[in-house]
Amino acid sequence: MNMKRIPTGIKVLDEMMYGGFLPNTANLIEGAPGTGKTTLGMQFIYNGIVNYDEPGLIITFEEFPKQYYRDALEFGWDFKKLEEEGRLRIIFSDPETVLTEFDKMDGEFVTLMEEMNVKRVVIDSITHFESLAIDSIDLREKEKTFINALKRENVTSILLRENDSLLGHMSQVTSKIPFIVDSYFLLRYVEVDSSIQKALIILKMRGSDHHKGIHQFVCTKNGIEVESTFSGREGIMSGITHYTPQDAFINVFGKKKK
Repeated sequence: MNMKRIPTGIKVLDEMMYGGFLPNTANLIEGAPGTGKTTLGMQFIYNGIVNYDEPGLIITFEEFPKQYYRDALEFGWDFKKLEEEGRLRIIFSDPETVLTEFDKMDGEFVTLMEEMNVKRVVIDSITHFESLAIDSIDLREKEKTFINALKRENVTSILLRENDSLLGHMSQVTSKIPFIVDSYFLLRYVEVDSSIQKALIILKMRGSDHHKGIHQFVCTKNGIEVESTFSGREGIMSGITHYTPQDAFINVFGKKKK
């Protein structure tokens, strides 16, 4: 049975998900600074509005709307115009206010979403919810409450989360949000032949199969573009790659002549 999908508009990424996110799901995008989390979120919102007529909402705890306007224009996305047309809203707020307003059926953000018929939401970033909690149990409850409120409004959301590990092992965090969300995507820096590249992997996708390969991706003038998998390499997730034994042998001795 084919299920409806919510495409990101990023071709290979959608293929990795067999068409896109499942509707009315919360999807976590985690990565180190500069890996492209915010760009991916903006691209999801922009493509939704322009290509699928799905109004979007961006809630940010870090940047004012003007910063989003400027960053989006670098990719040819006119967010200010979309806001003027009533198809997009960018809100700078704080986690406590957002959590309180979403908890109320007639809250400011809930009312706005209903009036705009919002279908896609990006939270930049869910990491800031950690400032509201006294321990990991309290944090999990707050994150769960917020995600359930988003689902109550029948939107498909991307939650961005920071991780300060540039290479090597991932740093430990108190949040258990990977267990709460419906899908979990990891963006990583990797070292390949003495240069830094970027890798993307889907670690979890509840209710759906997905590609298990680790893909390269780049940020171009058109936004995020996901490329092929890292072939002939091992140790991708460690951050420092090396050739598989077979490819290392070929590199030294060449292919065996037939």
